[in-house]
Amino acid sequence: MSKGTLLIVDDEKPTREGLRAALEERFDVYVAEDAATAMELLEREQFDVLLTDFRLPNEDGMKLIARAKALSQPPVCILMTAYGSEELAVQAMKSGADDYIAKGRMQIEELELRIARALRGRKLEQENTSLRQQLDVKFGLESIIGQSLAMQAVLETVRSVAPAKSTVLILGESGTGKELIAKAIHQLSPRSKGPMVTVHCAALPATLLESELFGHEKGAFTGAHERRIGRFEQAHGGTLFLDEVGEIDPTVQVKLLRFLGERTFERLGSNKTLTSDVRLVTATNKDLAERVGSGAFREDLFFRLNVVPIRLPPLRERTGDLPLLAQAFLREFAIENQKPVKEIDAGTMELLMKYPWPGNVRELRAALEGAVVLSRGERLLPRDMPANVRAGQAAVVTASSPAPARPPATMKETEKELIARTLQETGGNRTEAARRIGMSRRTLHRKLHEYQLESL
Repeated sequence: MSKGTLLIVDDEKPTREGLRAALEERFDVYVAEDAATAMELLEREQFDVLLTDFRLPNEDGMKLIARAKALSQPPVCILMTAYGSEELAVQAMKSGADDYIAKGRMQIEELELRIARALRGRKLEQENTSLRQQLDVKFGLESIIGQSLAMQAVLETVRSVAPAKSTVLILGESGTGKELIAKAIHQLSPRSKGPMVTVHCAALPATLLESELFGHEKGAFTGAHERRIGRFEQAHGGTLFLDEVGEIDPTVQVKLLRFLGERTFERLGSNKTLTSDVRLVTATNKDLAERVGSGAFREDLFFRLNVVPIRLPPLRERTGDLPLLAQAFLREFAIENQKPVKEIDAGTMELLMKYPWPGNVRELRAALEGAVVLSRGERLLPRDMPANVRAGQAAVVTASSPAPARPPATMKETEKELIARTLQETGGNRTEAARRIGMSRRTLHRKLHEYQLESL
């Protein structure tokens, strides 16, 4: 099990180095001599505890604590001072400090107890947060929009695999929502109380990715000024999600294969073997079998990862979900940008249904956000949409977006199929069907007559 990470900030070198030496057996310790250096570390790394002196050059410890608490994942903050007083303690707590200790009376044993107590409190808070998220269905499958048969099959697989320990490989084009599925698997699993750690593998070169995953010791390579805890250790007791796993360098593939086989690894620059209890979920927009054939990806690693594959359909294969997604994004961005737009014009919906969406749900979301920002009334009009959507042609044609095997259906054929499918899904409830499609009930009645669907 990984240690808690501790950042000590003190401008007196003997003090900070003495504290480092005294505490590094129990904690992974980092040090900084001033607030500016400390903030650089806090923004780059995730710390469990910040232990800072009150008197610092240029900026005092309470201001540092206030800035640290504004981070998305703030550490527990303990303030040290040689000028202890009740008044200062109150000020420290108002600045966000979780605890306060006077340096003149400080004993290492007491400090260790204070830090351990802070870590226990932090863990309890995280567990309570995780429990609240479990109870809130918005953090489970309810946040994934999709009534199509293709997406319902995906969600049923997620429900089945989530309670298991098996490795999952999520396959799908860019923008189909692979990370959202990974989060749902974690939230619905027995590991939901533990952390979910995400690594975007394509964003890092091989040497940095190896350090990111497995960590490194101080001095392991040029620039390794401090020990770094890797993502496998950070994800202990939870889920590690490796996005774009197909981009991993062969040297890292070997280490990943070893972990999957033995559940052991070493930090860079260390001979000490470590273990971590992690469930691995991976995702790729590449054809891994093809990459195995070309020698770019290890066959044995592919078999280890491909225990439970989940394929996410591209948006062009689930067009029945497009109106649902569009309406959801419309509501989200209208609220976020304080815009009065409430519905999507029929002509605009026609454009959305005709466009091929090579960037899938991510591209649709971006298009709706821009359109809402540009909208001028209560209805989203064709003029509000991006030029390429209005033209019905993708701005960029990607290799992962192959041409359809058969000629595309006409707009009327697509709309007729959408209306029929939505009525079936709503059990013939025309009011609900109109809401899902994004048209008025009067327009739906006219379309039913036009397409001879009145018997549905």
